[in-house]
Amino acid sequence: MKRCTPVLMVEEIDAVLPFWVDRLGFEQTTEVPHDGRLGFVILKHGAVEIMYQSRASVAADVAPIAEAPMGGTFLFIEVEDLDAVARRLEGIEAVVPRRTTFYGADELVVREPAGNYVTFAQFGGQAA
Repeated sequence: MKRCTPVLMVEEIDAVLPFWVDRLGFEQTTEVPHDGRLGFVILKHGAVEIMYQSRASVAADVAPIAEAPMGGTFLFIEVEDLDAVARRLEGIEAVVPRRTTFYGADELVVREPAGNYVTFAQFGGQAA
């Protein structure tokens, strides 16, 4: 095995792009249209890669998967500077307020626009 990249199914990809691209600085490296709309996208920031695919595109490609519920995914992203991430997320309501965990991570948990939970974590106690 070499790598694992989440593919998050959403009704509409355009709704999640401002969260990842505008706020967090991800680059949109690949996009595939489907029925005149964005059907698939790859977002990348450093070593972190996330893929989104519209339900309509999934249904056309692998129909049984399109019946899966959406919004129940948890992403865990390790960051170098949680203070910088928190500044970029100003105005986004925290699902779990910033905290220090028993395993030594400084964490902030939010929901992205498609309803998936994202935990941003910094290890080593460097954050404020």
